[in-house]
Amino acid sequence: MVQKNGGTNKNLVKYGNILTGEDTYKRSINHQDMVTEKRYCKVCGEEIHGRRDKQYCSDYCRSTQYQSVNADITGFMRRVNYTIRKNRSILSHVNTKGKSKVHRNKLIELGMNFNYFTNVYRTKAGKTYYFCYDQGYLELEDDYYALVVKEEYVT
Repeated sequence: MVQKNGGTNKNLVKYGNILTGEDTYKRSINHQDMVTEKRYCKVCGEEIHGRRDKQYCSDYCRSTQYQSVNADITGFMRRVNYTIRKNRSILSHVNTKGKSKVHRNKLIELGMNFNYFTNVYRTKAGKTYYFCYDQGYLELEDDYYALVVKEEYVT
């Protein structure tokens, strides 16, 4: 630091990390005189203090904004996951022995939605099993379904 007036601290000059004497003293910046643009929270409109890139005044406003932006996606995923879990619950309720046969009307009556499942397994013989996690079904003749449990999920 450059000291003036016999080494007293009243005229210390600092310019960034570089100190070069009288010339530096003339170019030094007074941070109190700097004009900064006021920034406002995107959610509530309150003035923001702190970092330049800060966009929200609080964690509450930040999380509120995130939830409102992702509400449609999250709501859709919640409904799909609910339907798949419900299908699995129906299959496990009906299939207590690990393998069974049930009519389509019985599954529909319990609320089964055949459009939602987690994965599909096709055998070499060309049969297609639909699974809701570990519980699966295979469409048979005359609107019957064979219900199975995929054992590798259980262990």
